[in-house]
Amino acid sequence: MAANVTTPGAIEPKMWMGGIEPMKASYGKLMMWFFLISDTFTFSALLVAYGTARFSFPAFSGKAEDFTFSNMYWPIPEKVYEAVPFLHGVTLPLVFVGIMTFILIASSVTMVLAVEAGHRMDRESVEKYMLWTILGGFTFLGCQAWEWSHFIHGTDTGSVMKVLQDGVWVNKTVFGANLTENQYGPPAFADFFFFITGFHGTHVFSGVILNILIFFRSATGFYDKRGSYEMVEKVGLYWHFVDLVWVFVFTFFYLV
Repeated sequence: MAANVTTPGAIEPKMWMGGIEPMKASYGKLMMWFFLISDTFTFSALLVAYGTARFSFPAFSGKAEDFTFSNMYWPIPEKVYEAVPFLHGVTLPLVFVGIMTFILIASSVTMVLAVEAGHRMDRESVEKYMLWTILGGFTFLGCQAWEWSHFIHGTDTGSVMKVLQDGVWVNKTVFGANLTENQYGPPAFADFFFFITGFHGTHVFSGVILNILIFFRSATGFYDKRGSYEMVEKVGLYWHFVDLVWVFVFTFFYLV
């Protein structure tokens, strides 16, 4: 077997030769990054599919004030998402979803503060900011549940849609939306809304459960005994990812 020969004066590249912290990242954080990257591909595929379906339908060509719901063209977001809880009959386009977005981003800020407190081994601050993060997550999920409920039940008057019955197109008044009928536009619009926002909501719910676990372990002194609050940072990566994904979901569904 030939021996390895090193040329005198040659600069040997610095390579990771093994160990528990490649690129100064622990095994746990590295695995979390791998998971988040794979999840990024999933959400990207869903949003690309939504964009493809969105632009396969014509857009409403008239003025916004003349818009009426129809399954012949894609709806205008401001006309779909204009309701606010406890203000029945009041039209406030995108106000409620804007509040939802603010709540989720604010919870990301409190998570940052919890991670920073963990670096200082400040148990009380970790517990405080984790509680605020959990509260923000539950509030967002509650808002999303109300939005789904309103979306499913629809408006008081419904919308007249052309539906195919026994091979003949007939007019039918449709109330709300489900996976087969949609008073706001083409059925594909409701299908993507339920699947993508529901998929994201599942991630938020999973994140809240993880946050509760972190809070419990912090309150019982588990991380003090371990001598590290790194788990707070790992879950924080997941929570920030969920918040970032919502920015793209918000852009695609509510702004485009």
